[in-house]
Amino acid sequence: MQKRFDTLLKTREMLLKVIAPLTNEQINKIPTGFKNNIAWNVAHLVVTQQLLCYKLSGLDCMVSDEMIENFKKETAPNYHISDDEFAIIKAQLLQLPVKLDEDYSNGIFKNYTEYTTSVNITLTSIEDAIDFNLFHEGIHLGVVLQLKKLV
Repeated sequence: MQKRFDTLLKTREMLLKVIAPLTNEQINKIPTGFKNNIAWNVAHLVVTQQLLCYKLSGLDCMVSDEMIENFKKETAPNYHISDDEFAIIKAQLLQLPVKLDEDYSNGIFKNYTEYTTSVNITLTSIEDAIDFNLFHEGIHLGVVLQLKKLV
């Protein structure tokens, strides 16, 4: 499992490196033909990992209910994310995988509510959720790379 946690953190570090030179206007821009922006994608990754791993395990998420409502699946940007808010989101992007690793090592994931994803993959355990989350991260990294070319 350690390799999965390392991969998650490395993927997120790479994502932040890719978007580091962008301005606030660029991360909030929704290019023609897209329904979201870079800021939404980054926040969505934070929220999705929390929902897949913690909520479906019957545990409290470490992000606010408001953040979940704004960035969960099937949402779109509904406001301009400030530099200050985005700094918090970027910190969460790096901190929460470390916390997931610690919590997994400490054995807090005892239950899991079966969930079928939008790509028809059924998750039945925390290990399934961690694996699927890596796939999900890769999809959104690809989207961010596309968006970066257009902003």
